[in-house]
Amino acid sequence: MAHEHIMVVDDEEDILELVGYNLERIGYKVTRVDSGEDAVRIARDKEPDLILLDLMLPGIDGLEVCRLLKQDNRTSSIPIIMLTARGDEADVVAGLEVGADDYVTKPFSPRVMLARVKTVLRRAGDAQPKKDDVISIKGLVIHPGRHEVSIKGKPVNLTSTEFLLLHQLARRAGWVFTRQQLIDAARGEDYPVTDRSVDVHIVGLRKKLGAFGEMIETVRGVGYRFREK
Repeated sequence: MAHEHIMVVDDEEDILELVGYNLERIGYKVTRVDSGEDAVRIARDKEPDLILLDLMLPGIDGLEVCRLLKQDNRTSSIPIIMLTARGDEADVVAGLEVGADDYVTKPFSPRVMLARVKTVLRRAGDAQPKKDDVISIKGLVIHPGRHEVSIKGKPVNLTSTEFLLLHQLARRAGWVFTRQQLIDAARGEDYPVTDRSVDVHIVGLRKKLGAFGEMIETVRGVGYRFREK
């Protein structure tokens, strides 16, 4: 039986009950929230293991909630799955850009939703690598065991997806990865992704790494590689 705590945020009571019921049925602890403001407050207070977050909310919308939580050290590592009634690529990319880890488009089947939840939780809880797997490159330190990145001793706040992409590139410096190979490493082979969403993550990663971002090179027509030392 599952035991993780999941917060479901949606202003539609029917959706809250449907999602909550299916999660509780297999053992998850569920907190139901119907507004963006309450979502931010409760997430900071209870620190759930995962958040299912509707994109369209009254007041603070889902994108802003996601942005606020990912900018807060107390909640930045909580995986977020966006629930959206919009199926077009722009909304998916917008959610990924502010730090969402996955998305489910309404209307969705409970089976698909549960599969995404299990996948994201499994990825977040995977056994951590050994200490000797730490990557250190000219002041950039990537610590897989702690899921931490620092530059010259100063921490860099990355989303879980940004971290996984950076680690995949840096651990095989000089190797060229296609966009699909990168997203497979970060999310699993069944994740429905577009080339554009990978590019968005890379752009965000480069910005956060500052001068070190130049070490992530675009290989035109193929994908990306991390420049060798």
